[in-house]
Amino acid sequence: MSSLVLAADSHGFLSPTGVEVAFLLVGLVTFGAAIVTVTTKQLVHAALWLVVALGGLAVEYLLLTAEFIAWVQVLIYVGSVVVLLLFGLMLTRAPIGRSPDADSGNRWAALTVALASAAALVWVVADAFRTTWIDVDRAQGSTAVTGSILFRHWVLPFEALSVLLLAALVGAIVLSRKNDGAAAADGKGGH
Repeated sequence: MSSLVLAADSHGFLSPTGVEVAFLLVGLVTFGAAIVTVTTKQLVHAALWLVVALGGLAVEYLLLTAEFIAWVQVLIYVGSVVVLLLFGLMLTRAPIGRSPDADSGNRWAALTVALASAAALVWVVADAFRTTWIDVDRAQGSTAVTGSILFRHWVLPFEALSVLLLAALVGAIVLSRKNDGAAAADGKGGH
């Protein structure tokens, strides 16, 4: 029997299990952390709220019995990407407190695009999986199967992401060096 079963056969919408309730609650916390991440004007606080949002996604993967993906989420995104973001903030000497430069004035346009994208995503996913439920009591796949799928079909996006992150780090270093050079030139010209 498949791990995906029809909703009408074995599960009721109004009788959620504990795992489904936990999934919903963690999802709400993750959603709240994501909203705070993009609305705060303090860059370091945004990075720390991003840790909460990405950690919430890892917990969601654990609730879906995808332990391998959950630990990859923690190691790669929570560990590496956020540390890279914080190093980028430090190297570019971005303001630690409130930054008026962080607000472009396009909040309403951004909110409109975000809500339209979220509505389209929810509609597509709800339409695609309307009558299916995942049996979370049984394991969904092994690490070997997951690794095989990831490294067979998704190698190029992972490599492209690593090159993008490397370019961001190199760009942060270049920006910090330009600021040092300009400050040194200004200091010498004043004497």
